[in-house]
Amino acid sequence: MKAQLLRAGVVLAALSLIAACSKAPLPPEPLRPVLTAVVGEGADDSAPTYSGEVRSRYETPLGFRIGGKIAARLVDVGARVKAGDVLARLDPADSALSANAANAQLDLASADLRRYRELRAKNFVSQAALDAKETAFKSAKAQADLARNQSDYTALRADHAGVVESVAAEVGQVVAAGQTVFRVARTDTLEVSMVIPEARIPERLKEAEITLWADEQASYQGVLRELSPAADALTRTYAARISIIKPDSRVQLGMTAKVRFLADKASTEPARLAVPLAAIFQQDGRPALWVVADDQTLTLRPVAVAAYGETRAILAGGVKAGERIVVAGVHKLAAGEKIKAIEQQSSSAVAGK
Repeated sequence: MKAQLLRAGVVLAALSLIAACSKAPLPPEPLRPVLTAVVGEGADDSAPTYSGEVRSRYETPLGFRIGGKIAARLVDVGARVKAGDVLARLDPADSALSANAANAQLDLASADLRRYRELRAKNFVSQAALDAKETAFKSAKAQADLARNQSDYTALRADHAGVVESVAAEVGQVVAAGQTVFRVARTDTLEVSMVIPEARIPERLKEAEITLWADEQASYQGVLRELSPAADALTRTYAARISIIKPDSRVQLGMTAKVRFLADKASTEPARLAVPLAAIFQQDGRPALWVVADDQTLTLRPVAVAAYGETRAILAGGVKAGERIVVAGVHKLAAGEKIKAIEQQSSSAVAGK
């Protein structure tokens, strides 16, 4: 009997221990990591970005000042030249003959003038005859000077330092006076050639930030230098030129550049914020954002969207700069949920305008 009672006590103790263990609290579930960003931090990506091409302000078409047959071409496309460098030469035979003929006429006119001066001194000829010889001498001298200049024009020289963008004639080709043979671009006056949509013209466009498509880490200051007063008839866009301030060797002619105009510091317009499109949550057909509180809990807050861009939405109200919002995975969250906030990289942070 005692043995049976002992076994029953052991069983009851085991059952009590099992029951106690079953009532132990379970470990808390780990918080969900969520990508977040602070409103108003990062680059001002809310401004529209335009694409353009790096060009030179001065792209000079060069041609010979006289016609003739090209005898030599001394540079190729991409060659860097200095002011005064010879780029090409014409066959000098014809210009040499013209110079010789002009010099012979000048010698004859000079001899006639000396003889008529002597005769006039002896009063053998009239003053009118001497004046005619004076005029003939001046005309012959001008013709000789012109022929000498034309001989120099057989060499095509660079007017300024730059790079050869294109070659439009080859050796053996006969070209007319003024026909384009080379196009030389200055490399010290680089700028971005672009077009601005008609709807953006009323905005204040002055200072800009320029980045290169080939190297997004390269950033330069720019300023609007030229804006066409009339829109293109087909595209309804306005041609513009943005001067690059202090470009370095990474900026090359023909590169694709992105231009973003900076907000006018003197503007009295109220500041607006831009958020990634992925941060917008639609609640009953209206936009809203998940706002992260100090204790890492979520609150869904309605916002007013002023405009939608390709990657961002510009807000007209609803959140303030400095508040933290969720920028990814907004459709998997619930109000009051506690999360583990992960900071988004600064390159894609929420921007202010």
